[in-house]
Amino acid sequence: MPTSPSDALIELRQEIDRIDLAMHRLLMERGEIIHRLIEVKRAQGGTCAFRPDREAQMMRALVERHRGLLPLDAVEGIWRVIVSTFTYVQAPYAVHADDSGGDAQMRDSARFHFGFTVPYAPHHGALAVIAAVEASKGDLGVLRASGGSADGAWWLRLIGDAAPKVIARLPFVERPDHPAGLPVFVIAKPGAEAAAQDIALFSIALPRWTHDAPAAIAAAEGEILASAPVPGGHSLLIALPAAEAPRLPGALLEAGFSGARIDPVGGHSARFEMDEARAGVFAPSP
Repeated sequence: MPTSPSDALIELRQEIDRIDLAMHRLLMERGEIIHRLIEVKRAQGGTCAFRPDREAQMMRALVERHRGLLPLDAVEGIWRVIVSTFTYVQAPYAVHADDSGGDAQMRDSARFHFGFTVPYAPHHGALAVIAAVEASKGDLGVLRASGGSADGAWWLRLIGDAAPKVIARLPFVERPDHPAGLPVFVIAKPGAEAAAQDIALFSIALPRWTHDAPAAIAAAEGEILASAPVPGGHSLLIALPAAEAPRLPGALLEAGFSGARIDPVGGHSARFEMDEARAGVFAPSP
């Protein structure tokens, strides 16, 4: 006998219940594995729970394989909550964010990428965020990737082996109309396991500013993210492929910047931009 519409609805809802139950059981199973992971890390003396390179790879793979009716934003958001919450379970942390450029976009970015379980602490200015990360045991800071801030050359506070460093750039996968598309840097206390070095970030102190500076940076495949006058000269925040970093001193020297000082301030995974939302095609971007 043909199935009636009412019977078909009952069967479909039962299928949905079956899938929901399976997903919940898998999440609990993931929790059990995380518990074992915590014990292993504790036996090894503890290691960093936040791994931006691995997370970037996970998110790209997730988006590339996604198909079907469910909006990509929902899928990415669900996985971000799962990953960030289980990271928090391993080692509790807070996210400190610079809201001086506007609270709404920064809060949306933090909540989308880290969920609501992770505490969110807004600060007015990049320097306040860096200070909060420095004073914490393992918190993260979120700053606008454009480098713009009322604090001027805030990246100077990232110089030095013990200073916080940029470890990630969000979102991991960029696409038009991303619900949390504000480009931001994630900073953390230095740690080898948290490092991501596809793209290297440097602070460059120039004895003076000239229009030759952008060309010198471009000669090393670099990009100026921000600049600000400082006592005795000018400071730049630049990004370039890590493989090109050895060329930077020579490029600056050829441009006449013999007194330039170059300091590493972190790095992040290469940006991936979605070219075709439905096909899930990506192209690497510096």
